[in-house]
Amino acid sequence: MKSVGDRAEEEAARYLEAGGFVLLWKKLRLGPLELDLVARKGALVVVVEVRTRSPRGFEGPLASIRPEKQARLLRAAGRLFRERLEADPTVERIRIDVAAVSFGPAGATVEYFEGAITGS
Repeated sequence: MKSVGDRAEEEAARYLEAGGFVLLWKKLRLGPLELDLVARKGALVVVVEVRTRSPRGFEGPLASIRPEKQARLLRAAGRLFRERLEADPTVERIRIDVAAVSFGPAGATVEYFEGAITGS
């Protein structure tokens, strides 16, 4: 049986693919760092942090990503670029997005936040 997190990642991947993205990696390990999803659309590569959300939860999906997690995502995106994308001249930029997935009686709902995590 799949965990809620795995189901949420599958829903987020479907959402991306429906939007014209091609999924490059799921649960990509970069040393001690892990990225939930990495997808591409043209010259744009997106790193997607997937969050599950309870409809009754008090904290929103973006607020649930603490500064330490944001810093890890930025480090991982940098490492991804250096190790796997820098040599590809067709990649023009990387963006870090957040997909908040909730499950209810009608199925899964995906809220998607482009550029949710940025460097300071």
